[in-house]
Amino acid sequence: MTLIDGRAIAAAITAEVTETAAKLRESGTAPTLAVLVPTDDDAIAWYVRSIERAAKKVGVDCRVVQLEKPTGEDVTRELDKLSADQSVHGIICQTPLPEGVTLDDVGAHIDPHKDVDGANPVSLGRLTAGLPTYAPATAAAVLEILKREQVALSGAQVAVVGRSTVVGKPAALLLLGENATVTVCHSRTKDLAAVTKTADVLVVAVGRAHFVGADHVKPGAVVIDVGTNPTAEGGLVGDVDQAAVEEIAGSITPVPGGVGPVTTSLLLRHTVTAAQA
Repeated sequence: MTLIDGRAIAAAITAEVTETAAKLRESGTAPTLAVLVPTDDDAIAWYVRSIERAAKKVGVDCRVVQLEKPTGEDVTRELDKLSADQSVHGIICQTPLPEGVTLDDVGAHIDPHKDVDGANPVSLGRLTAGLPTYAPATAAAVLEILKREQVALSGAQVAVVGRSTVVGKPAALLLLGENATVTVCHSRTKDLAAVTKTADVLVVAVGRAHFVGADHVKPGAVVIDVGTNPTAEGGLVGDVDQAAVEEIAGSITPVPGGVGPVTTSLLLRHTVTAAQA
């Protein structure tokens, strides 16, 4: 089995983004990503700092907007302001949001031209229609990894486990765009293993530690593990039991070090692309 090196893929993307960002700066445009943080959650704070560090390395300005105990109206008001700010090219809104508020509620307040993480329903609609848009960065990372690993997708059987609008649905749409035959599985799927075991490519994004085991994987399959589940010891594990499937799968993304670094690099690439536009 081969471990897919997400950090190496992210480094290659970062090099490309750095070059483009430098040219933009030379022409007088400083690519700028705004990160709205409506929570004081420590895990989110760590993630935002990692985005700031990554942005600095590639020459993207990162503007963090921290809101203290906001209401839903506070969040939408700030997103409207950032959308109207011509110096901002990309906007992402962190979760969790205030109680009773979902990303679906506030995503429409992000200008689709600045929606670098695909939160606006318009972005998902354009993705469905096959029109140019920014897909959610995690879903885009799934496709980016498969392409960089030169996995043949046209005609391939692909199973996506999870149907969220953040990963499962957009990843399925992106894979359909590559002419894969895609089955989307979820909590109501009968005999999940019977479905996933036919897949040449298995994408798992359910948010449940070690949910997928050896009996779910076709011999030689490419497995993309999107899960990041915290452990009691302070580490992270994926949705796939890597130890159980490593003798069966052909290749797999590790957790950590797989999809996560690629996601961050794509957020920055989307921001630089938006700045170019």
